[in-house]
Amino acid sequence: MEPNIKDNLEYPYSLVTNDVRVSVKTNFVDDQSDINQNLWVWAYHILIENNRDEAIQLIDRYWKITDETGHIQEVKGAGVIGQQPVIKPKNSFQYSSGTPLSKPSGFMNGEYNMICERNKSFKIIIPTFSLDSPFKKIILN
Repeated sequence: MEPNIKDNLEYPYSLVTNDVRVSVKTNFVDDQSDINQNLWVWAYHILIENNRDEAIQLIDRYWKITDETGHIQEVKGAGVIGQQPVIKPKNSFQYSSGTPLSKPSGFMNGEYNMICERNKSFKIIIPTFSLDSPFKKIILN
């Protein structure tokens, strides 16, 4: 069982839906990126915490990937990383994946379709998270 990461700055993006917390952290993957070929690759690391009193199963996912120009790519599919994990009450599941962008920056969001022990389906919202180019200087006013 993973610790409750409510205040964990390691995962800067976090959202609770239906007593399930989804937290995300990202990193730029320099060795897989090629800016001369307009390829910027990002890894994202997901932590799903089941704070419910029943087991849940992740059935499928939907991602909306938006680059800095507003171009949208949608990805749908069964499970995550080839799995449809069952997460017991008060336990968690972690995985990592990645996405390429044809622009230096963008953002992602999405949702998981889950089922609980009573075979009732429900959605879990994945918080919107930023994919900020490490090559652009960000100026905050």
